[in-house]
Amino acid sequence: MICGVDEAGKGSVLGPLVVAGIGVSSEERLGDLGVKDSKLLSSKERERLYPLIRRRCRVATVVIDAQEIDAIRNEMTMNACVARAHAQVIAKLSPSCAIVDACDVNCFRYAEMVRSHLPFPCEIVSEHHADGKYPVVSAASIVAKVVRDRAVAGLAKKYGEIGSGYPSDPVTIRWLAGYIGKNPSPPPIARRSWKTVSNLVARKTQRSLLEF
Repeated sequence: MICGVDEAGKGSVLGPLVVAGIGVSSEERLGDLGVKDSKLLSSKERERLYPLIRRRCRVATVVIDAQEIDAIRNEMTMNACVARAHAQVIAKLSPSCAIVDACDVNCFRYAEMVRSHLPFPCEIVSEHHADGKYPVVSAASIVAKVVRDRAVAGLAKKYGEIGSGYPSDPVTIRWLAGYIGKNPSPPPIARRSWKTVSNLVARKTQRSLLEF
């Protein structure tokens, strides 16, 4: 079996990181679905493809919430965290070969990072933009994105309109700044180890000192 691995939410300031692995005996299993990099598909198309992928392939996911990410980052870099999560989904599928979307500028170094966490021998193919080159990685990117989008939608029901969760999203930053401004600490769904959060907290502290 071959598997493809990709993640969603690595750079977000709110919500979880989701890593997905897709296992297939042959990429022909995905041939007629028209899978592609999830970023090139609409939300509606990703939702349409999601159950089809799950029916045809073996699927494994790892979800790491914001607080867990903060704890992990006390021990390792974010790239190392993602590499370990990639290895976790690979271990669940036990393929002979895994294709991963490289999260390091050095693809070969990233392959070794993933391999170091595996309890069995497995060929690791590590490439940048693998989600656009290999259908099995494209399928993994779709699953990861759908699982994360659903998780963010669930958080929005509890916390209100939080946007996509990414620092580049004005809706996310507006909500986060508002929450931090009104509460003694950042929300539990925020990655406190992110500079986005620490900058907003520092801005609030400075404003409070000026008012004093």
